[in-house]
Amino acid sequence: EDRGRFDELLTKLALKRPRSGIAQNAEDARKIAEAIGFPVLVRPSYVLGGRAMMIAYTPDEFDAYVHMAVEAARDAGNTAILVDEFLKVAIEVDVDCVSDGKRCVIGGVMQHIEEAGVHSGDSTSVLPPYSLSPELVLSIEEQSRMLALELGVVGLMNIQFAVKGGEVYIIEVNPRASRTVPFVAKATGRPLAKIAAKLMIGMTLDQLGIYDIPVPKHVSVKESVFPFSKFPGVDTILGPEMRSTGEVMGIAQTFAHAFGKAMLASGLDLAKPTKTQRRAFISVRDEDKPVAATIARRLHALGYQIVATRGTAKAFESAQIPTEVVKKVNDGSPHIVDAIRAGTINLVINTTLGSREVKDSYSLRRQTLLANVAYFTTIAAALAACDALEARAQDSTVRVRSLQEWGAPA
Repeated sequence: EDRGRFDELLTKLALKRPRSGIAQNAEDARKIAEAIGFPVLVRPSYVLGGRAMMIAYTPDEFDAYVHMAVEAARDAGNTAILVDEFLKVAIEVDVDCVSDGKRCVIGGVMQHIEEAGVHSGDSTSVLPPYSLSPELVLSIEEQSRMLALELGVVGLMNIQFAVKGGEVYIIEVNPRASRTVPFVAKATGRPLAKIAAKLMIGMTLDQLGIYDIPVPKHVSVKESVFPFSKFPGVDTILGPEMRSTGEVMGIAQTFAHAFGKAMLASGLDLAKPTKTQRRAFISVRDEDKPVAATIARRLHALGYQIVATRGTAKAFESAQIPTEVVKKVNDGSPHIVDAIRAGTINLVINTTLGSREVKDSYSLRRQTLLANVAYFTTIAAALAACDALEARAQDSTVRVRSLQEWGAPA
């Protein structure tokens, strides 16, 4: 939390981090944000769960949000406001490890499906990483060991990284257990909390016979569970402030099947039978349209009728993808929320950027939730859903094995 000392540590170890600054009031925070350049991540120091943390894409959004961070900092007993460069289109990675102060063992490296900017507690995590090169993973592991030993950590430690353009950046380091420890323990068969407790009472990794283990042959996916349906009026869009209240996991031989199992465990069956033709609604921000066209093409090949708002539909038609145009809510009935309410939409993909756009699309996300329709608010998650649907189409059998079977030596 002492960002000044943290920067000194990273400089000593020659580790990269996003550009950042510390302010004591809103005016200084604005100056730092302008020097870094928008978008920026703004957060109070010494708070948990990403409370009052926000991404400001414009100066106007920054001015509207920064006072919330100031108030949260005061509630926490300090005035420090952290302003960090926001790394757009970056992959976030979590690492849980255990150290006895002299040696560090990696418990697990998890790749987030959602891009950096979604709180790690809300992200879908995959162990082992499903799209990072072995060289990048080894670099992340080595940087984790360097940090643990330099800090003199005895017990558990969690590090959050961002990978962009082949470069690894440190986001934050927590010398404690994280919420991912139970997931890592189940995915790898290694009881991290028990090991850490023994280290904290004076035992060593050598005494315990704990060494690095091979990467699991199977894939585990952690999916967050949200309480949105319990609270009328709450928006479902994800961001830097944590919203989830629970987690489930899916394990399979491949990422696609594991992701499908995790979604099923969270209450959403991507491939549930329907009496009518499956229809997928897609409405995305301009920068997502090229990838969204790929998603639409894959869904169409799976038998989905593609439905989109005018702007997104135009992009799809240019790509020769058959698309049905539907009105936005603000354009009058019959609109997309009417279609969801009528039960004619089976899948929703909606990405937005900017406070006004988020507000305008609120009713869409809310009705999707009430109708228990699978919805995705990031392109990365939508791509993972396509993987799962294609895998299910090739092999619809859901195989179940115990954790002991998954963790047994090959």
